[in-house]
Amino acid sequence: MTTKDYTKAFAQLNAKPAVKAKFERFNKPKTRQCGEALKKCRRCGRTGAHISKYRLHYCRQCFRELAKIIGFRKY
Repeated sequence: MTTKDYTKAFAQLNAKPAVKAKFERFNKPKTRQCGEALKKCRRCGRTGAHISKYRLHYCRQCFRELAKIIGFRKY
């Protein structure tokens, strides 16, 4: 199960609160403390080619689209 998919099972478990509590305790994903997947593009959500310098947090594709708007110039 991925991070977002575990919530889909709640529709069936709403009728059984005890089973739902146990399901949440053992199947809910942990919050990430470190790793590549922690750094995501704030615009599209990609994890690769992440630019975090100056606290931008954009992937390189989104950075190229937004560079002029943000105020960067190409030299």
